[in-house]
Amino acid sequence: MATTASTRRHFLSLLGLSAVAVSCGTTAGASSGKGGTKTLRYQGWAGQVTLPELAEDLGYLEDVKLDWVGNTISGPQDIQSAATGQIDFGGAFNGAVVKLAANKAPIKAVISYYGADKYAYNGFYVLEDSPIRSARDLIGKKIGMNTLGAHSEAMLDIYLQRGGLSQSDIGKAEPLVVPPVNTEQTLRQKQIDVAVLGGLLRDKALATGGIRPLFTDYQLLGAFSAGTYVMTDRFLEQNPDTARVFVTGVGKAIEWARSTPREEVVARMTDIVKKRGRNEDPAPLKYWQSFGVAEKAGRITGKELKLWIDWLAERGDIKKGQVTLSDLYTNEFNASGS
Repeated sequence: MATTASTRRHFLSLLGLSAVAVSCGTTAGASSGKGGTKTLRYQGWAGQVTLPELAEDLGYLEDVKLDWVGNTISGPQDIQSAATGQIDFGGAFNGAVVKLAANKAPIKAVISYYGADKYAYNGFYVLEDSPIRSARDLIGKKIGMNTLGAHSEAMLDIYLQRGGLSQSDIGKAEPLVVPPVNTEQTLRQKQIDVAVLGGLLRDKALATGGIRPLFTDYQLLGAFSAGTYVMTDRFLEQNPDTARVFVTGVGKAIEWARSTPREEVVARMTDIVKKRGRNEDPAPLKYWQSFGVAEKAGRITGKELKLWIDWLAERGDIKKGQVTLSDLYTNEFNASGS
């Protein structure tokens, strides 16, 4: 099996939850009662509108209500909170979902919610005058990203591998956690050498100028769905109708955003941010272009998860056969993409 160059690069190690902790935590999930819960606890993202929030505003969640319990800056943290019953659904990069499942978390991916396309992608950016122009130039350099062990670190590893670097040299590139809202400024102040920027924050930084892309995840892998929302097996068993309304509604929101003029989508999301009163600046929303979900209504094909099962096994981060693909996801609750 492949081994990593250092414990820092032991991919997704921060998701090393014990089965005991997860199984105990799920008892704290929303109570079902007859007909299931009609309230879904979740974490949002500061200054952004998530697909469930958009779906609720469009009326696609019917009588199901969202209960915002705070914000997150990390997909792995979000799905851990879902696995332990602190919230009812969480979303993360698919590699993080695979790793959490490998640690015996009783979760299922139910719908894709973000991805990469020509409009929606994460880029690794350097200053215009930076000498960094290749994978080998990243040896000894600091790369700022929102969290370790998730989408950005996976893309960095793939880029370094394709650049011909040895495992030893790969371990000399230094990914660092930088809050998304501070990443651009941290790069411009030269506290980091490379900044991972996506979505609104990327487009805002590009509009300011003075930076250039080293590579993007879209360049690496083409168009693909990169992350899924997960719910616990327990929640799905106890609240199947609510899960169906939620997943189907999010699927409808994906297609609404895909087929509606961009200006109208931006106006809708700006209105949502203003109405919810979380003391956020809605101005960056004007840069929104796409959620990047590859499949219709976010339906999961399996290939977007199998990629990471195989890759994690190849690296030695999970054992071959430790995760069964068919147990990892379901489209049962998505009536919008059939």
